[in-house]
Amino acid sequence: MTTLLQIKDLRTFFYTPEGVVRAVDGISYDVKEGETVGIVGESGCGKSVSSLTMMRLIPQPPGKVLSGQVLFEGSDLLKVDEEEIRRIRGHKIAMVFQEPMTSLNPVLTLGDQLSEAMVLHLNMSKQAAWQRAAELLDMVGIPDAGRRVQDYPHQFSGGMRQRAMIAMALSCNPKLLIADEPTTAVDVTIQAQLLELIARLSKESKTAVIIITHNLGVVARYADWVNVMYAGRIIEAASARDVYGDPQHPYTVGLLLSVPRLDEPRKVKLLPIEGSPPDLVAPPPGCYFHPRCRFRVDVCFREYPPLELVANNHWSACWVAKEAPWKTAS
Repeated sequence: MTTLLQIKDLRTFFYTPEGVVRAVDGISYDVKEGETVGIVGESGCGKSVSSLTMMRLIPQPPGKVLSGQVLFEGSDLLKVDEEEIRRIRGHKIAMVFQEPMTSLNPVLTLGDQLSEAMVLHLNMSKQAAWQRAAELLDMVGIPDAGRRVQDYPHQFSGGMRQRAMIAMALSCNPKLLIADEPTTAVDVTIQAQLLELIARLSKESKTAVIIITHNLGVVARYADWVNVMYAGRIIEAASARDVYGDPQHPYTVGLLLSVPRLDEPRKVKLLPIEGSPPDLVAPPPGCYFHPRCRFRVDVCFREYPPLELVANNHWSACWVAKEAPWKTAS
């Protein structure tokens, strides 16, 4: 498959009165055409900031992109002019944001908001764009879409607003869809429907997808490749099968052990990761995960491990990954 997106050594810091927050600290990964890439990690690890940086939506100040490249179809999105990035946003790259109620304009109808991008990017007439907006709402499963396209966001439930956001993101047939916690605001049954919808539409239109989530179940089912983030850095990267079948970082192991499993007896206790993520203003010396790690060794206190190949197409930033002591731990 052809590589659609390349992110190289991306760093985004925030300059605050408390100090410099290293929100994204040197991440690199690729997305191929039609591929689904999952980005997983705890809240505050830099997942959303990395995608907002890519879209040039970071407020500056306090944010600042210190280094890196975001190569999309050969162009560096961090260097193109404002007019060009506006042509790309919403057209070639679309994003589903976390909270649909704050992302939708409360004083405009769904039809107005859905049609705007199509008029702008596809040169459609307003009438044709409104008709297409109704078709999109019907496609994402909103009943009576022809009438409801005239309704306002507050007249929709949380799940329906999220469906409308997905319809809006797909309205211009983007080549890349970024879904930032697309199921945060909805209940479990609607979560499954929305994720199946994204997967189906991605397959039909051959759209590449980046799913940003802390839900490991989502990634297991839908992602082809997984990047695990911790404290602004990617600490493990591999295919979804390898990450779940043979994790190579103690943080990933901890995430998997803290998730309930249907194939385990009901009395088996979950093993949460003790402690809290580090303060990104003043991260600990050495490996950022060592204060919470059961398998730390002396070097972990002094040096940050590089992201290295530890198995076939499986990358890990851990000094003891090749010994994998978690495999023999009780």
